Amino acid sequence: MSETSGTSASTPKLRAELDGVPTYKPGKPAAAGGPVAFKLSSNENPYPPLPGVMESALAAAANFNRYPDMACTALSAELADRFGVPVSHIATGTGSVGVAQSLLQATSGPGDEVIYAWRSFEAYPIITQISGATSVQVPLKDDETHDLDAMAEAITERTRLIFVCNPNNPTGTAVRRAELERFLDQVPSDVLVVIDEAYKEFVRDIDIPDGVELYRDRPNVAVLRTFSKAYGLAGLRVGFAIAHEPVAAALRKTAVPFGVSQVAQDAAVASLRAEDELLGRVGSLVAERERVRAGLVAQGWTVPDAQANFVWLRLGERTMEFAAECERHGVVVRPFAGEGVRVTIGETEANDLFLKVTEGFRK
Repeated sequence: MSETSGTSASTPKLRAELDGVPTYKPGKPAAAGGPVAFKLSSNENPYPPLPGVMESALAAAANFNRYPDMACTALSAELADRFGVPVSHIATGTGSVGVAQSLLQATSGPGDEVIYAWRSFEAYPIITQISGATSVQVPLKDDETHDLDAMAEAITERTRLIFVCNPNNPTGTAVRRAELERFLDQVPSDVLVVIDEAYKEFVRDIDIPDGVELYRDRPNVAVLRTFSKAYGLAGLRVGFAIAHEPVAAALRKTAVPFGVSQVAQDAAVASLRAEDELLGRVGSLVAERERVRAGLVAQGWTVPDAQANFVWLRLGERTMEFAAECERHGVVVRPFAGEGVRVTIGETEANDLFLKVTEGFRK
């Protein structure tokens, strides 16, 4: 044994790409025992599980000494039927962000470029840097929407993947059909465009397209969806992609084996089968979103068109001051320092409290 064994000052060599990887910041929870009563920082669904979901999850939990179905067979079949696509076009993962990371593994590495709007979903720069690829961040337009013309101009021979978050997190704005189709027509066929539709169920503008319809005749388009938002399964971590077979097959290869628990799979199937109840709940949240936005506009705030389950206030240097004021009044919001705050639509009481804070903050 070397005399330096066990005492060397050196450390294991880690990938240089991990240096400076930004930390994902989850929504701040309500302080235990503190004054905070409502958590509006994580885009969670305030409703309890849909009818039949808890029963399915509990039944599956009785067998968690066994591995889950690695192929997510029942869930994939249910999704294929629900969206009218071949089951071979379905790939599942640990939330849509887990599937997004698989997309990076399947398409991009050192020397490659990944394009996305900014600000957008904060996981994009993290998973891109972890893959070794280079982020190309294209600033949003003044109205907080994607600048698709600038994104098209940013495409180079090194571009491998483009994220279009629609509706966009955290601004809530969405790309409309004509401009998205025009953009897709400009993207080279060997570049994968991922339409991230985590909040699709909350969209009410009929000009905002369904990504699944766009994917059907475009082999270089994939769609991300999740059960974390509208379906209320955030704690179970299950999402999926709909993509043409070569891409979907690559996602299944790069997915973490047995990543989606059987509890999550069975709960997701039950959620899909409770869609009537789901649509009612989503409708209630959309009505609250419109009420909150109208209240903010009446107070004099400039609020982007909101198509998700949250609203966005651009506050610049006053962002952290506003977040602290909300917390003092019993509401936790999601601040992005120097930029603005994202506020989830929650219970009516929580929304009323938030509007009370915004009214006082403008005085």
